[in-house]
Parts: sequence; structure tokens; C-alpha cells
Amino acid sequence: MNRILIVEDDRDIACNLLLLLKKEGFTAVAAGTREEGLERIRREPFDLVLLDLMLPDGNGYSVCTAMKREADIPVIFLTAMGDEESVVTGFELGADDYIAKPFRPLELISRVKNVLRRSGRSRSVLRAGDLLVDTVKGTVTRDGQEIILSALEYRLLLVFLNQQGEVLTRNRLLEEIWDIAGDYVNDNTLTVYIKRLRDKIEKDPAHPEIIETVRGRGYRVG
Repeated sequence: MNRILIVEDDRDIACNLLLLLKKEGFTAVAAGTREEGLERIRREPFDLVLLDLMLPDGNGYSVCTAMKREADIPVIFLTAMGDEESVVTGFELGADDYIAKPFRPLELISRVKNVLRRSGRSRSVLRAGDLLVDTVKGTVTRDGQEIILSALEYRLLLVFLNQQGEVLTRNRLLEEIWDIAGDYVNDNTLTVYIKRLRDKIEKDPAHPEIIETVRGRGYRVG
């Protein structure tokens, strides 16, 4: 799962971006200042940064320069300053794209995916045994046969495949998928969806080999 850092001091915008990116299958965290954003980059790996131009402790241009120097990470400016001079300055400093506020959610997601693809950081095919997920086409296949999943089942499968080898607690899974269909997902509903997903992707759902139960802790793939 691609990790995205949002450097944005407007909490409402940051919150909306976190929800949007999570809904589209990304892992995202937010920082509210220049220094917090740079500290995050130094401590954690990220595949892309959505960067506001005007921050309380400095401008985004200097952040972009520092991030490119320290991590060589793709940067998309997300700002209300859409004049030609600001855009040109951003690109000259190494920005990979520039989106003016207010932005359209689907356009933003499309641009994020394009930058990830161009930078070679987009993982388009995920595998677990003979199960293949093409995240560009949105297809799931096993032995060449397509498996049809609901939106929430697909999202749940992506969470598992992007965290292979990691034990995922039920609370963690609930946090990841609760808003994908715009409906509240409770613990009982999660149990139902995991069963449905196993029924579709496992050769023997009674003895799952892809989504394993780790007794007393949660679930794990691989």
C-alpha cells in the first residue's frame, strides 16, 4: 500500500484528504507544519507528499527542496495560489504536479496515481499464492479466472495484501474499511465480510490458506 504524507495546516482539509486517500486504498498521515513534515520524512518512508504552499512556519517551496534533497520523494503542491508564477516556481523546484484549491477529489486521486506511476512507486499487481490483484484494472483473479468482489470486500483484500506478514487486529481492520461504502461497519459486520471474502478467494474456505486467523490477535496474510 502506497504511503502518502499530507503537509497541510488546515485541519478540515487534512481530515478530508485522509478520508479520501484511505477510501482509495492508500495509507496516509498528516502533518500541520513545515518542521513536522520534515521530521516525518526523516523518520518514516513515504511514496508521495501532498504539500500545501503556505504553512505557519514557512513556505512549501523550502519544504519541497528539503524533501527532494533528503528523500528524493515525489511532491504534489496542493494550494490556493494557482497563479502562473507560483506554478512555474513550484515546478522549477522539482514539484511533480501542482493542484489548485478548491480541487475535485477524483482529479486529485487520478493525479496522485499518475505521479506514483511515473516515479515507479506504484505497485499495480499484488500477489498472495495464486491470487493476483491488479490495482490499476481493479481485477482479482485466481488461476486465470476472475473473482467478482464487492467494493468493501475488495478494499478489505487490499488491506490484507498490502500488509502481508503483519498481524492485523480487528480494530485495525475496522479503522481501514469503516467508510468505504459510506456505511458504518461494526465488529459483527466485519466477521461477515471476512467470511464472504474467504468464500470467494480461498480454495477451501473452511481451511483458509490466504487469510489466516491468528488466535487471540487477528488475521494475517503470508
